[in-house]
Amino acid sequence: MQQREEKQLESSLESIVQRVNDLKSSIASMIFKVENEYETLNWPTFLDNYALISGQLTSLSKVLSHDKCPALRSLTVLPLMLSPERDDQLAQLTEHRVTTFAHDLVPDYLRTKLEPMAENKMMQLEHKASTLTYDNAQKQITAYQKVVSHVWELVNKAKEEWEVESTARGSTQQNSSVADTHLLVAAVGMGKGLKMGTAPNGQPSQTSGGMMVAPQGRPGGTPGQGSLPPNTQAMTMNKAPSAIKTNIKSATQIHPYGR
Repeated sequence: MQQREEKQLESSLESIVQRVNDLKSSIASMIFKVENEYETLNWPTFLDNYALISGQLTSLSKVLSHDKCPALRSLTVLPLMLSPERDDQLAQLTEHRVTTFAHDLVPDYLRTKLEPMAENKMMQLEHKASTLTYDNAQKQITAYQKVVSHVWELVNKAKEEWEVESTARGSTQQNSSVADTHLLVAAVGMGKGLKMGTAPNGQPSQTSGGMMVAPQGRPGGTPGQGSLPPNTQAMTMNKAPSAIKTNIKSATQIHPYGR
């Protein structure tokens, strides 16, 4: 009889350990996705991972509540060896979370009951639940369902608005041109592509390759006093002798014996 119970306990523990390891792997995978793949993680994938974890928890609960599973609460776990030195085998089994199994760690790792404060709180809640009438319990359940339904509606509404905004953002037509923006910046900043204008002193500005060039000052002149463009200077030099001849001719006519 005792040997049969030991075999049953061993098989139950193996099944429990296997399901706990599967649950641990799923939780670790979900945490990794949330921390590292949050930019590409979508809502359906998150729900699939959550459903997987929920199913594994349900499977573990069924194993623990099965008739063939022994009552683990009635069993006592005793350490075979306590040592403050590092235990490599223990570190490997616990994925390097526990490296030593000393006297000060046994009460925490081998605890079979809740902490006194938590145990007292659980007893108070169990006593309150046992003294609660059926009508009051139904009222509290109804109120709780209303709160959950209201929160569920808010979450669904926020989800729908987010999906609509995402769809609208993806279908928005482009109403600007990068090339036109560059041409506008070049025209405003450097005058590229603009026609010849008039300088503040009334003289035309010179263009060079589509770039606006400010009129240069006359050599030896006062600052701010511009000089004529080359074409205008040439025309002025060509007209100057005729003006001088006219003046001389006029002076000869007025003073015929000037010499």
